[in-house]
Amino acid sequence: MYLDAVIYPPELKEAGPIAAAAERVGVQGLWTTETQHDPFLPLALAAGTTTRVTLGTAIAVAFPRSPTVTAHTAWDLARASQGRFILGLGTQVKAHIERRFAAPWDSPVARLRDYIAAVRAVWASWQTGERLRHDGEFYKLKLMTPFFNPGPLPYPEPPIYIAGVNQGLCRLAGEVCQGFHGHAFHTARYLREAILPWIGEGLAVAGRERSAIQVGAGVFLVVGAGAARTQMREAVRQQIAFYASTPSYGTLLALHGWAEKGQELGQLAARGRWAEMGAVIDDAMLAEFAVEGGTLAEAATAARARYTGLLDRISFSLPYTPGERDADWEAAVATLHA
Repeated sequence: MYLDAVIYPPELKEAGPIAAAAERVGVQGLWTTETQHDPFLPLALAAGTTTRVTLGTAIAVAFPRSPTVTAHTAWDLARASQGRFILGLGTQVKAHIERRFAAPWDSPVARLRDYIAAVRAVWASWQTGERLRHDGEFYKLKLMTPFFNPGPLPYPEPPIYIAGVNQGLCRLAGEVCQGFHGHAFHTARYLREAILPWIGEGLAVAGRERSAIQVGAGVFLVVGAGAARTQMREAVRQQIAFYASTPSYGTLLALHGWAEKGQELGQLAARGRWAEMGAVIDDAMLAEFAVEGGTLAEAATAARARYTGLLDRISFSLPYTPGERDADWEAAVATLHA
């Protein structure tokens, strides 16, 4: 099992040094998110300061970007990293797509399928020199002149991972992607009884083996001792409560018999009573969602016991910060790789 790290450079110029330090502690992959910053820009800097780790977006929101724009960015990052870039895409949710990005939201699974095919059509035109012809349900691409063609890569085209929670996106990943990003809001039971079977359905449709796709997920982490650990535990409760209040995650809650808690949390969120939501997450729920340990290595031991046979790679919710817990990160990598 691979241990990856998420990096959140406070300033873009710090992305390169942070990535280099993370590579030195041994993590196998580095991921950026699309939250307060663009997910691609830090990886351009990281490509120049690292030589081994994979570099990926977990995730970049697909629909606000033209497939051609995404294809260009991914092609450049693949070249800059000498083939180590992973294009991680996600759909986001309707409210954000329409109200934060002013982009269309309709049939998200079908649209993402077409989006991926469109990106790959652009790549194929660059790699082979053939005419660009993609006539999909949502995207139609028919023009690529030599002036805008960056030429072929000396590496395989970037693997595409997608994120998802429910059946449609899981099936899509199994059919057409090289990887799947599981949300940190998951349980081992949900992976075993829902996510992996759904991915398996997609694999079967495409005639692919399980080895054709890597399945990873973020993992909520509680680590440390004393008051610091208690504080982190309460912060994780708040995170879990936030996601549990969202209807998109209702399938997971129903599987565990927590549907009423989801409804209660949704009502609190609607009233803006955010501070009260963490108390709804009892210790039994916390234990299902988070791994704990006095050190990262102890948490890695717990993660290995929980996820062996379920996940190929994990990333802790604690972002990597140079100089903080470096020896512990090294021990955690060794623990998961043992």
